[in-house]
Amino acid sequence: MIALVTCAALPDLDPDDRPLRDAVGAAAVAWDDPGVEWDAFDLVVLRSTWDYTARRDAFLAWASRVGAKRLVNPPDVVCWNTDKRYLSQLEAAGLPVVPTALAKPGAVLPSPPLVIKPAVGAGSLDAARHDDHGPAAAHVARLHSEGRPALVQPYVEAVDEAGETALVYLGGEYSHAVRKGPMLGGAEATDDSGLFLAEDISAREPSDDERAAADRVMAWVDERFGRLLYARVDLLPGDEPAVLELELTEPSLFFGQVEDPARPAQRFAAAIRARLSA
Repeated sequence: MIALVTCAALPDLDPDDRPLRDAVGAAAVAWDDPGVEWDAFDLVVLRSTWDYTARRDAFLAWASRVGAKRLVNPPDVVCWNTDKRYLSQLEAAGLPVVPTALAKPGAVLPSPPLVIKPAVGAGSLDAARHDDHGPAAAHVARLHSEGRPALVQPYVEAVDEAGETALVYLGGEYSHAVRKGPMLGGAEATDDSGLFLAEDISAREPSDDERAAADRVMAWVDERFGRLLYARVDLLPGDEPAVLELELTEPSLFFGQVEDPARPAQRFAAAIRARLSA
C-alpha cells in the first residue's frame, strides 16, 4: 500500500497529485490524522503537507515515527530542508545561491529592494518584497515577535520580466520545468485553502545554464543524501542562474502546467514502483 501524504485542508490532495494517486493506487492521508496506521503502508510519499510550517516540531516528530524505511523523502532530508537556512550550506559548497542572510534583531538591513521571509515557510506565505527599510524592519520584527527566524535576500529585479525557473527531478533524473511568474509585489492572494499564494505557472524549457546549475545542485544532493524520489530546484535569472530554494520536502511538481501532464505523472509513478521493488 502507498500513502500520498497531504494535510487536513486538502483531504483530496492538490489537483496535480490526483493522477499520481490513480496511477499507483495510493491513499490520500493527512500527516496529522491520529487514526492512520502508518505501519500499514509500504511507502509513505510526502506531497501537500503545507500546513506544517506552524507546527514544524510536530511534523518532524511525525516524520521520525514513520521512519526512513517508509517515508520519502526521508526524515533526515525533511529536517534539513524545512529550514531555509540550508541555503548557507549550498553556498558554502560553492553552489550558485541567491545571497541569503539571517536577519538578526535590530541589525541594519541591506539596501532595498529586498525580500524578507521566514526561515520556516511554504507557499511564499509571509514572504514580501520591500523597497524601504522601515517596512522591511517591521516585517523582521513581527517574525521575531512570533518566535520565527527571519531571512533577508536581495530582490533580483530581472525576475520581473523573466520569472523563476523551477526544474523538477523525479527518481533522480530531470523531468520537466516551469516558469513561475514574478511574485511578492504586494497584491498577491492565497488560494482557497489559504496555504499558498496563487501563482502564474507555465511550461518552460530551461536554458543550458539553468540545467547545468540545477544538475550541480542535484549532484550535491545525491552525494549528501543519496538519490531522492523527487526534488525541485527553483532558480532566479542573472549572469549565472542562482538557487532561490531547493525543494526536497513537499514541492508542487506542476504536472498540470506542462504540455502533456500524464507523462511526468507516469514518470513519478514509475519511480515510486522502482522504489518499492528496490
